[in-house]
Amino acid sequence: MPKQRIKPSQREASIRKTDFKQVGFGFTKEEAIEEAKRCLQCLKPLCSTGCPVGINIPAFIKQIALNNTSKALTILKEKNNLPAVCGRVCPQENQCEKFCILGKKSESVSIGNLERFAADNAVEESATVNCVSKNMKIAIVGSGPAGISCGADLLKFGYDVTVFETLHLAGGVLRYGIPEFRLPKEILDKEIESLKKLKLKIVLNTLIGRTKTVQNLFDEGYKAIFIAAGAGLPVFPKIEGENLNHIYSSNEFLSRVNLMRAFDFPNYDTPIYRGKNVVVVGGGNTAMDSARTALRLGARSVKLVYRRTEKEMPARSEERIHAKEEGIEFLTLTNPVKFIGDEKRFVKAAECIKMELGEPDASGRRLPVEIKGSNFTIETDTVILALGLHPNPILPSLTENLQVDKHGYVVIDENLMTSISGIFAGGDIVGGSTVISAMGMGKKAAIAINDFLTKVQD
Repeated sequence: MPKQRIKPSQREASIRKTDFKQVGFGFTKEEAIEEAKRCLQCLKPLCSTGCPVGINIPAFIKQIALNNTSKALTILKEKNNLPAVCGRVCPQENQCEKFCILGKKSESVSIGNLERFAADNAVEESATVNCVSKNMKIAIVGSGPAGISCGADLLKFGYDVTVFETLHLAGGVLRYGIPEFRLPKEILDKEIESLKKLKLKIVLNTLIGRTKTVQNLFDEGYKAIFIAAGAGLPVFPKIEGENLNHIYSSNEFLSRVNLMRAFDFPNYDTPIYRGKNVVVVGGGNTAMDSARTALRLGARSVKLVYRRTEKEMPARSEERIHAKEEGIEFLTLTNPVKFIGDEKRFVKAAECIKMELGEPDASGRRLPVEIKGSNFTIETDTVILALGLHPNPILPSLTENLQVDKHGYVVIDENLMTSISGIFAGGDIVGGSTVISAMGMGKKAAIAINDFLTKVQD
């Protein structure tokens, strides 16, 4: 039986919860080589079938075992344009690692940590794209994981690609939605700069729909457009008091802290209220990120309120464990029914009700049901609502004949083409979920766009 899975060391919870530095250190070279040698090099690697972007996982791991990290990174980048990002934030336990044959009797190979090691430690060869130029321009709307992946793969097909980003920095949800302690921005910047060296153009401060319309892009000579504008419309619970002061959507809260560096006020001029008794509503990764960020901003108490049990939480187990280690209190089978404000309309309490699990709902999880008469209040000076996001409505609402469904998601066919010929879409704006699944859609869109333009030319 192969040796036990190696776990990289991490900072003590009592120390890390006071700053925004990374939680884990990643593998040392010796640890990475030893862990890589656990891989059985299966002839039919099920791990690769569990990867949304199709990385040749045994091949890159073998190179690490041979102490050839540069070759490992080259193999990774054949399929994954953001390996240092994915090595940190992808839910490998539900994807590639879930299918590792070692996991049936022992622990699966630590694929995510090996990916991070290769991306962080390899001396990358000069970035080049060896292909014949097709002399055709393609526009990408949004610089998040779907847009970046689609654009990078289109470069490999020989297209002239320009990514349009609404904000002042590229990265989309990778920049504004994921805290520094999980994904340092210098890592993201390094990945984006690597793609720029491949001649990926990124135009910032440009809101497609207003600064330029889709028709403007076609008029400027772009032959196809990929919409990857993400999901930026927060979901609210529609209960009394949700508009009180110091009640944030997780989207606003994390954007202020991550993108606008509100944690470094007054060096950066975007302030945010630093609550002392914080309530976070939700059970996903964004809820964990919000709770752990609030703690790092100086909260004495952070309570995570979730209407199901911890077993049903969609957040990664690693993030739940880290949150508990840092002192986040989980109040499960609990749901807010009203927020109470003071005379100046600042939130001072959350009235909650206890829940029990009933029959399964459409998601397959058991439906939470209120227990009548179980109401109680939690004193709080800040509430963060992490209840999900709907698609950004600006571009669809300003683009004639672009079809959306009743939830606002852009409607696409099996080739990711929208109701308008030559316009494709992917990522959260069509209902994507994780970073890696969005990247997978971006890669699929690149193939579909190439096929479409090839047929048009023929």
